[in-house]
Amino acid sequence: MARYLIPLAVFLALAFFFVVGLGKDPSRIPSPLLSKPLPTFTLGTVSDPNSRIESRVMTGKPALLNVWGSWCVSCAVEHEFLMSLAREDDLPIYGLNWKDELDDARQWLAQRGDPYVMSLYDYEGRAAIDLGVYAAPETFLLDANGTIVHKHIGPLDMTIWTQDFLPRLRQLGVSE
Repeated sequence: MARYLIPLAVFLALAFFFVVGLGKDPSRIPSPLLSKPLPTFTLGTVSDPNSRIESRVMTGKPALLNVWGSWCVSCAVEHEFLMSLAREDDLPIYGLNWKDELDDARQWLAQRGDPYVMSLYDYEGRAAIDLGVYAAPETFLLDANGTIVHKHIGPLDMTIWTQDFLPRLRQLGVSE
């Protein structure tokens, strides 16, 4: 009898975790980096992969760091929103081009527009690993010291911006 109860107990435990997981919003996966400094890394940019730009370039004022790739369908969905933010807002947006071919990334920005102050080029994905990136797009809100204040997984839109980012920006002293 016990040999039937053990597999049944394991199955019920797995079923429980599966059902609980279905009810969770994947864009709200907590990041262990919240309230911690942006990891230190040095990368080239999409426009000049031989340049050496350090992550500390994103300090001095609150900023967004957006992880994107030309291969990413959801990045195309959010791109127009990022373009409108770049046109209408004083908040710098930095890009982290993740695991992309350089020519594809350049062509993508040339065709769609470039909302980024600069887009760092992370072909090997090491900086993304340090950031705990799950998938593109992901957007990090940084305070003026480069501390990660918020992380959003998935495409940004006006609803997410208004609900999740604007209140945090107000806390940082940035007004819309």
